[in-house]
Amino acid sequence: AGVKEDSFNVLDLAEYTKNRPWWRKVFAPSSGSSAEKYNVATQLVIGGVTGWCTGFIFQKVGKLAATAVGGGFFLLQIANHTGYIKVDWKLLERDVNKAKQQLKFHSSGNKMSPEVKSRVDEVIIFLKKNVILTGGFAGGFLLGMVS
Repeated sequence: AGVKEDSFNVLDLAEYTKNRPWWRKVFAPSSGSSAEKYNVATQLVIGGVTGWCTGFIFQKVGKLAATAVGGGFFLLQIANHTGYIKVDWKLLERDVNKAKQQLKFHSSGNKMSPEVKSRVDEVIIFLKKNVILTGGFAGGFLLGMVS
């Protein structure tokens, strides 16, 4: 009579999750689509709520940034008008033109690096697999921007 030994492999979930960050699970092409995990209504609710929150925060931060930039420009104009600061407009114009030339040079000749292209491809695959979730997010984002 032979004794048969059973061997088992033990998977430590804590160690497994430490080695796999959540964003790899979400954005990895092999992660599957949300359609396999959730029904349509759940996907729309998840996408809509996260989109609305993102849009609302984006709107508030955008208003704050516009106020800060506009207020700073206004204060600089007052300081320039009262004589506290002196702006060399010729130098400013030359620097702006130089920056425009560099932007034209970089945007015309360079293509995307392979690393950036692969990341963009991964995001496109994720968006295609999760169309309902993405649509809910986009709708929620627009609602968050207007509220």
